[in-house]
Amino acid sequence: MEGKCCCGCYADKMSLAELPIGTKATIVGISPESRGAKKFADVGIVPGTELLIEAHAPFGGLIRVKVMETSMALHKDDAACIMLEKSGGSNE
Repeated sequence: MEGKCCCGCYADKMSLAELPIGTKATIVGISPESRGAKKFADVGIVPGTELLIEAHAPFGGLIRVKVMETSMALHKDDAACIMLEKSGGSNE
């Protein structure tokens, strides 16, 4: 699966918005065009961190992820700016 971040700079990686429920992945970068890079860093969403996709909202607006020991919801537009590599342990 190949995707683009919100500005296209990580065209060879997957965005958080694209991953299915149950997938573990490692953050490899955050788009420089992201409006929330500082806020992401404040909650542990930084390159090298592993996360787990826990759920998608029924109408697709939010994604629930587990980062370290915390579950949080992100808007799909923000999730599109977080680029990942799959880790072991996906349910696909």
